[in-house]
Amino acid sequence: MPHAPEKRSNAPIFWLLFGAGGTLSALFGVGLILVTGFLAPQGIGVAPEALSYENALAFTQNWLGKAVIWAVISLFFWHAAERLYLTLKDMHVFSDTGRRLLTYGVAALVTAVTAGLLLAIGF
Repeated sequence: MPHAPEKRSNAPIFWLLFGAGGTLSALFGVGLILVTGFLAPQGIGVAPEALSYENALAFTQNWLGKAVIWAVISLFFWHAAERLYLTLKDMHVFSDTGRRLLTYGVAALVTAVTAGLLLAIGF
C-alpha cells in the first residue's frame, strides 16, 4: 500500500528561532537588565565610563558587537512572537494567517530594521 507524501511544514524554522530566543533570554536577559538597567547607572561593580556613549558606539561599530546586538534583539522578538502567536491561537483571536502576519511579521520586521540600523551606524 503506497504512502501519501507527507506535507512539509515550516514550523521547525519558527521553533528554532523561538528556542534560541528563549535560551538566550533565560541565560542573559536578566543579567543584561541587571547590569545595564541597575548596576551600571549606580556605578556598582561596573565603571561609570563602561557604558559611556563613546564605548557604546565603539561596541556597535565592531562587527562582533553588531552581531551580538542583532542576535539579542531579533531572537528576543522571535521568542516573544511565538509566545504571542500561541496565546492568540489559544484565545481564537484572528485567523491563522492573521496571527502569523501579526506576530512573525513584526518579528521579521524588527529583525530587518535592527540589521539596517546597525549597518547604518557604520564600522
